Amino acid sequence: MTRNVMSVMSAVILLAAARIEAQAPQSPPVPPPVRVEPLPAARYLDPVNGLSLENAIALAWRQEPSLRAARTGVDVAAGRRQQAALRANPTATFERRQEPAGTDNQTTIGMELPLELFRRGARVDAAEREIGVSRYEIADRERQLAADVRARYGDVLTAIRELAVLDELLTAIGRQLSLVGARVTEGAAPPLERDLLDVDVRRLAASRRLRAARVDAAFVLLRRIIGVDPAAPMTVRETLEGVVARESASSAPRTADAESVILKRPDVLAADARIGAADARIRQSASEGRFDVSLFASYMRMDAGFPQRGFGPGGGVERVRGLFNYVAGGAMVTLPLWNRNQGTIAAARAERAGAAAARDAAVLQAQAELAVALVEDAGAHEAVAQYREGVRPLARRNLSVVGETFELGRGTLFDVLAEQRRFLDVEEAYTDALRAAFEARARLQLALGDFR
Repeated sequence: MTRNVMSVMSAVILLAAARIEAQAPQSPPVPPPVRVEPLPAARYLDPVNGLSLENAIALAWRQEPSLRAARTGVDVAAGRRQQAALRANPTATFERRQEPAGTDNQTTIGMELPLELFRRGARVDAAEREIGVSRYEIADRERQLAADVRARYGDVLTAIRELAVLDELLTAIGRQLSLVGARVTEGAAPPLERDLLDVDVRRLAASRRLRAARVDAAFVLLRRIIGVDPAAPMTVRETLEGVVARESASSAPRTADAESVILKRPDVLAADARIGAADARIRQSASEGRFDVSLFASYMRMDAGFPQRGFGPGGGVERVRGLFNYVAGGAMVTLPLWNRNQGTIAAARAERAGAAAARDAAVLQAQAELAVALVEDAGAHEAVAQYREGVRPLARRNLSVVGETFELGRGTLFDVLAEQRRFLDVEEAYTDALRAAFEARARLQLALGDFR
């Protein structure tokens, strides 16, 4: 009896255990581990054959399509200068008169030549001034294009650095994930630690995909601004830190020196040239309102006669007629009695006043840009120095210590995750500081007009 009771109780216990196991929720399958890609330095950076910032600017100046189109303005102005220097063409006239139903006729050939006593020199001077304006405008366009190229180059370097930081962190977390996975397999750590690390690895891997796409997109924009095929292979020669460090070594100009430099900026020089061109147009308008002289000359051959008859040289009777030749010459004077080009002169003077005001505005704008650029450049490079010399080394050391402590089993996973996020925040802030220093120096170069 006792044996039967024990058998029944054992069967009931086994059945209940099997039912509980069947009702227990099954844990979802663990996704396969994330494959951490290698560092992108070999793909995007080439210290020997990569594109430097200076080479990128030189390429843009040489082959960017919109700049090449703008340069044709100089050729247009040169063509107008050539046309202005040409003398006025002479005017030739031919006239034939015939008596109806008769024999009388008259042929006249005339020539007229405008002297342009006061017009040609003023016209040539105005055209030459326009050539100077066009050249300075092209130089200013080159200055603006260099700033755009530098901005696109900075986007590439910034995106590469952000990607490199993520790769470095992914590599470190990947090693920790392998260590924790081994501990979980040996039963020395709960699976939760492995899963927490796995989530962080996957999150960083997804962020890395986005950053890699940003690098490729930044390269496309850089290729466009320098005028090459968007699909052409391209690498860069320097890192963002390298460019900022190199530029930090070269001190910014002093304010006193910079004030004299901005007067030689292309946009300021273009404003000066526009004032000169306006003065030349005033002189041209005034010269066109003065008197002028045109020379003329003509030759006339007239064959005329009468119905009466008379004795000819041979004594015979013949019709009275004669062949006459006339040569005439003289001068025509244009008298500026009412139209002395008063309206055109007034318009040219108004243009000159506007050009002078625009020049003052250009100088004020250049001074303001310079003052802002000097302040931003000094502050940004000081911030970079603080990050480079104090914040980053300490943050990197803290991350290393916390990681080693965790690997030795003396720290928690949450300490590691918190320190990794703090390290990523520091690196992102350092990247922002580097980008600010890079852009501040670009604005300083733009304010000084010095990209060569």
